[in-house]
Parts: sequence; structure tokens; C-alpha cells
Amino acid sequence: MAFGLLDIAHSLFKFPMTTATPGTATAASALTDDVAVRAYFLGQSIDLGALAKPSGPASAPSSPLMVPVGEAGQGVLFSYGAVVLFGLSKSAEQAFIATLKPHIEAPIEQPETEAATIRLTPNSSGKVQDGLIFLSSLDGRHLHLVADVMAKSVVLAYYEIGAAAVFDRIEPYAVELQHQHRPSVQGDQLLKQIGQTLMIQHKIVGRVEIVDKPELLWEYPELDFLYHRLEDEYEIRDRHSALERKLDLVSRTAETVLDLQRHQTGLRLEWYVVLLIVVEVLLSLYDLFVRPR
Repeated sequence: MAFGLLDIAHSLFKFPMTTATPGTATAASALTDDVAVRAYFLGQSIDLGALAKPSGPASAPSSPLMVPVGEAGQGVLFSYGAVVLFGLSKSAEQAFIATLKPHIEAPIEQPETEAATIRLTPNSSGKVQDGLIFLSSLDGRHLHLVADVMAKSVVLAYYEIGAAAVFDRIEPYAVELQHQHRPSVQGDQLLKQIGQTLMIQHKIVGRVEIVDKPELLWEYPELDFLYHRLEDEYEIRDRHSALERKLDLVSRTAETVLDLQRHQTGLRLEWYVVLLIVVEVLLSLYDLFVRPR
């Protein structure tokens, strides 16, 4: 049977399902330790179908997929290559990730990671401060939202680094254009930069859907405030917008340099044609007036 996040949260999740209220905050804090959370971006995709137990011939695993890890941990897996782990030691995390490697497409050699700690608090649910995420409850729905935001954050962090590297490679071309120098770059290199830019845009818009709300909020609209607060705390939309602007600038710079190169190539071809015509005219004049008969 496929593990649906909401279906198995209460039956498999081993953390105490305690909801903190002003009257029970002290008891909740005393009975529940802080919960360690770590997000990983492992590769371009994860085959969730190979990790879920099929419930029928036509069943398809949902994304995200929640699975129990060890005796007291939980993992939330996203089809676009991110994994968020709750309540595990570093060694247990690495052991679980090792079991996922056969199901990861295009694994990242050094995965991007992001860590936090969930702490129960009766107030300020969704606040993030000094690596702490304050929640009023540790039920499956709250953890779903934390996993969704942290997964998006770690994917953004990975592509922010990649976009910065592409930006650094494309910046000298803009400087050469500013000083009216001919850009010293080959067309295939520019096409590669454009391709990398398009790949990042496809990933964050088409696969990860960075700015889209999780489907959980359509079923539980009362959690909308918590999700948007977490989203704001991790600056998901602002970082996405900044990344889009940087990628757009890289793409336009590469396309401009490529167009200039094509224009210069066209001019050279025109001069070659003119030169050939001149040579042909000179040869004709030579035949008419100089060549002995």
C-alpha cells in the first residue's frame, strides 16, 4: 500500500502528537524533545514508485511520500530529488540515504543540505529563529508543511550556487561588450550557458513548482497562515524571484553576445563575397586587356 502523508502520519509517526496550548506548554516541553530536521537535495529525481508498497496495479505513489525510518524517525521524499528527515542522527541519515541511492536519477556528488530543529511552542507557530522552527503541533500536517518549505529551500540553495557560477562565467562577456571589445568566446560555449539557464528554470518552475502551494492547503485551509509564515521565514518567493532575474539576465547576455557573433559572421561572409566578386572582375579585366592573345 502506498504511503500517503496524511494517511500514515498518525499510525507511523513516532513523535508524540502533542499540541501545545498556553495551559499545557510546560508539560509539552517536558515530555517532548526538540526534533532535528535536515533537508537534502540528492539528485534530479527519486523513483518513488520503487520505494512505495503498491496497493494495486493502477496505483501510483504520491509526492511527497512519507516513510518510517528506523525506530523513531520519519522521512519525506519528493519526486524532484529532495528528502527531508525528522528525528534522526547524522549516521542514521547517511544510512537511510545510502538505501535511496539506487533509486536516484543523476545523483549529486555533494548534496546540498539544510538543517533546523523543531520546537513545540504555544505561540508563534511557524516562526524561524536561529535554526529553530517553532510549531504548535507535531502532527503529520504540520510536518508536511515544514518538509515542503525546507525541500524547496534546499533546492533553491543548490541552484542559487549554480546560477551564481553561470553568472560569473557570463559577466566577462558583458564587460567586453561595455568596452566595445569583441567577445572572446565560442558560440558553443554560449549555447551551453543558455542551456544551463533553461535547465535551472525548468527544474524550479516545472518540476519543483517553487511558488505553488502544496495540495494539503486545499484540504486544510486553516493551515494556510502557517505555510505562508514558513515560506516568508525562508524567503522562498523572494529567493525564487531573485534567481529568476539572475537567470534572465544571464540568458539575455548570452543571447546578445551570440547574436553579435552571428552578425559579425554574417558581415565576414558578405566581405568574402565582395572580395570574390572583385577578384573575378580583376581576372576578367586581365583576360580582356592584359593577357596576350
